[in-house]
Amino acid sequence: MELLRLENIYFSIDSAEILRGIDLSISPSEVHALLGTNGTGKSTLAYLIMGCRNYKPTAGRIIFEGRDITDLPIHERARLGITLAWQEPARFEGITVKEYIRIAGKDSEPSEYLRMVGLHPELYLERMVDRSLSGGERKRIELASVLAMRPKLAILDEPDSGIDMLSTDDIIDVLRAFKTQGSSVLLITHREEIALCADRASQLCRGRIFITGTPEVVTEAYKSRACLVCDGITCEENLP
Repeated sequence: MELLRLENIYFSIDSAEILRGIDLSISPSEVHALLGTNGTGKSTLAYLIMGCRNYKPTAGRIIFEGRDITDLPIHERARLGITLAWQEPARFEGITVKEYIRIAGKDSEPSEYLRMVGLHPELYLERMVDRSLSGGERKRIELASVLAMRPKLAILDEPDSGIDMLSTDDIIDVLRAFKTQGSSVLLITHREEIALCADRASQLCRGRIFITGTPEVVTEAYKSRACLVCDGITCEENLP
């Protein structure tokens, strides 16, 4: 059974069509990469799945574990087991890293999840979540908190972005940790080497999914077509 299925999703803002007929499915314990250049609608699709405010499909349905959740608010989707790790790490202040992770998973052991994201617990558990942490450290800590939630579906929006970004090996370790605990992952990225870490991949271009398949096949298609978006040329005119 599919964990998540998007059926013919359209989304517009002020009459500008951002997503155009998206069909996508994710299986239990699958890592699915959504690959595309900046501005193609990847984050918009993540916000639609999460149910963020002002993000509701113009048309189409979002099915989660066989249930239509298209009209459910964000807190109801979170209760069902969907969570989103934002591209920009959350700005919490005034609590320790240990407290931050325990907020996400009340029965979790923070040390375990810090190790999963490549941070030494003895160096971070008692540190404050504040400006003394680099952007990369904040992102790792946020990923640790998402792991602690043990979600059914984790949406990771550009986990490799930022000045102090995670390496490909770091991301492989994080994805392995999600799969080990039974979580599925929608991995949003613009880098083909990151997409290669997934079980399956889809290329999003100009609001449409043009190909879904193995990461190797999709990344080859992406490398040959990504420049067309940057040049402002519609992909439909250049497809074989």
